[in-house]
Amino acid sequence: MMFKPFKRLLTAGFLFSSLAMSEIAVAQSKATWIWYPGDFEIWLGNNMQNRRTERASFFPPFWKLDSHYPLIDFHKDFDLPAAEEVDLFVEGQYNVKIDGKAISGYPKHIRIPAGKHKLSLKVFNQASVPAIYVKGSKVVSDDSWLVTFEDKEWIDETGKTSDKSGTTWLNAGAWNFNTPQSTPSKFKLATKAQSAVSVQRNGKSLLLDFGKETFGYIKLHGLKGKGNANIYYGESKEEALATETCETLDHLELNQGAKKDSVMELTKAFRYVNVQYDGSVSLDSVSMLYEYLPVADRGGFRCSDDEINKIYDVAKYTFHLNTREFFIDGIKRDRWIWSGDAYQSYLMNYYLLFDSPSVTRTLLANRGKDPVTSHINTIMDYTFYWFIGINDYYQYTGDKSFIKQFYPRMQSLMEYCLSRRNKNGMMEGLAGDWVFIDWAEGLSKKGEVSFEQILLARSLETMATSAEIAGDTEGKAKYSQLGAELKSKIFKNYWNDQKKALVHSMVDGKQTENVTRYANMFSIFFNYFNEEQKQAVKQSVLLNDNIQKITTPYMRFYELEALCALGEQAYVTKEMKDYWGGMLKLGATSFWEEYNPSKKGAEHYAMYGRPFGKSLCHAWGASPLYLLGKYYLGVQPTAPGYNTYVVEPNLGGLKWIEGKVPTPKGEISVYASTSQIKVKGDEGTGTLRFKSKSKPSVKGGKISAKGNGLYELTVEKGKDYIVSYSSI
Repeated sequence: MMFKPFKRLLTAGFLFSSLAMSEIAVAQSKATWIWYPGDFEIWLGNNMQNRRTERASFFPPFWKLDSHYPLIDFHKDFDLPAAEEVDLFVEGQYNVKIDGKAISGYPKHIRIPAGKHKLSLKVFNQASVPAIYVKGSKVVSDDSWLVTFEDKEWIDETGKTSDKSGTTWLNAGAWNFNTPQSTPSKFKLATKAQSAVSVQRNGKSLLLDFGKETFGYIKLHGLKGKGNANIYYGESKEEALATETCETLDHLELNQGAKKDSVMELTKAFRYVNVQYDGSVSLDSVSMLYEYLPVADRGGFRCSDDEINKIYDVAKYTFHLNTREFFIDGIKRDRWIWSGDAYQSYLMNYYLLFDSPSVTRTLLANRGKDPVTSHINTIMDYTFYWFIGINDYYQYTGDKSFIKQFYPRMQSLMEYCLSRRNKNGMMEGLAGDWVFIDWAEGLSKKGEVSFEQILLARSLETMATSAEIAGDTEGKAKYSQLGAELKSKIFKNYWNDQKKALVHSMVDGKQTENVTRYANMFSIFFNYFNEEQKQAVKQSVLLNDNIQKITTPYMRFYELEALCALGEQAYVTKEMKDYWGGMLKLGATSFWEEYNPSKKGAEHYAMYGRPFGKSLCHAWGASPLYLLGKYYLGVQPTAPGYNTYVVEPNLGGLKWIEGKVPTPKGEISVYASTSQIKVKGDEGTGTLRFKSKSKPSVKGGKISAKGNGLYELTVEKGKDYIVSYSSI
């Protein structure tokens, strides 16, 4: 039996998930713009994803886009000790009712008498999200208001109920639009003026170098005359100069007598900009408006190796460039919300920004509305990453309210997935499905691919956890059973004792001979393997050069995570320096979509059959942020929201490391060298776990020996610990 919410009174909560409870109480006493939960995110996502152009041609997403509900009913009950004057601000056509009685016209101010009253607003807005801002003394709009899109139960003249579902009232959605003037429909990212570091002027052309990869609006100063002005953008100098093959450009037809500054309509990604003009057109100078999401770093990392520090800094900059209205894939291409790319950004976010609203905005934009008619982004694995992203969000933030609010959308998406299993109960690509996995030559997607089954198993575990949070006991039992059965099938069908690995796929009921890294490395950090299997897979797959290598930072993320989970940080340090350091040696100022050290010169910029098709700023290239925070500083939650956590530093061959990891209510600071560890946590109860050749010592705490040189120390909230030890 499918769990179905009925008149559920739930809390959206995603805006406040990283705030202390006392801060939540203060925030909820203030007015903010509210809307139907998830609708602003869908509307904003549609606007952002349809800004992509290629050579000035509109290039929209190739998957279904949902829309917001145009008609929304808002209401809340109040018990007022005294009469109140209340201001109303509304995006859309609306009516206002007090205790069910309509007030004529479009009132901007109302008076509510003392006592118990219900204030209701019904808003229609096709162009943008129906939203309200209500401000009185006690009467304010916040996420405790109830909303519906009018899926109500109708009663006919005889008093009989028609065949319609019961009204579903949900708590309103909100973000940070806290003044009447900051309407949701006018949301824009912040900008700041920046100048090029060098300008080459040659007749009627300018070649500008902004010094590093950047993103924003080009601004032409003192533009006048009659003729054309063409702007060619390049992540590399070669691209900006390749006027026939560069990926993005702007074309202006001019006829203006007086000098005027002009800002381009759309943002672009670039380092170099080639401006060419003709006729009587003249131009004084060119600058840019850098566009960004104003969110501060809360995490950090430094170590004894300058190259690793540089890799961290460039990864951080890469991540910021791709953290926009949502976590997007790349700033030149595609500028879309790909679920697989976003999943990695969520993980990096937990170790740098800990910006929960960016996670939930992206999850909601990706999910869209019911009915479900295709996989997210049309990609099977990307649907599963969406589920797994919710599991991680809960583990890092402890935010149950988001899951309670959107559990029904999780259910309908999972039911879609389960309905597409084959006769063996396994996921297999059907018509309309894109089984992606990775960009890799010759990678078979036929049959029952083991990697997809691994992701489905983890998604079912997410559903079981979420069902428990949502109070769906039947759902918890169902998803737990399905997950356990699938894991059993995975090891029965795919594990090969001779190869000491999971094989890549099953075709016509038989194992294929091919072994790939994907299912094997995910099974390591999902902890699906026993210890013996982990060690076998490390040698037979991860450290085996005969297994097809991974060339994208996308899957290198997971490959290196699996090695870190096996304690191979020293190996990962070398790989990081070779791979990310290799891009830096080629002059990279942000990390790329793909890097192949065997390529030369401009070959590095080519992809998809286009000379400059590759993105030189791709979010998945920033994975060192996650690896260094989770597996070198060694910090991760062991209970939701860092109620408990572990600190397990690993130098990875470095002389010393230090940094901080953000949590919902503070930070965890770590320093480690070969002889000393320092740790402090602002919340929860931590466990410092480390190995030492000799007996360690600490002031203000008690170290317990666990055998084989392993020791543990309980880290209490707010206390500093300095451990003297001898690293192994």
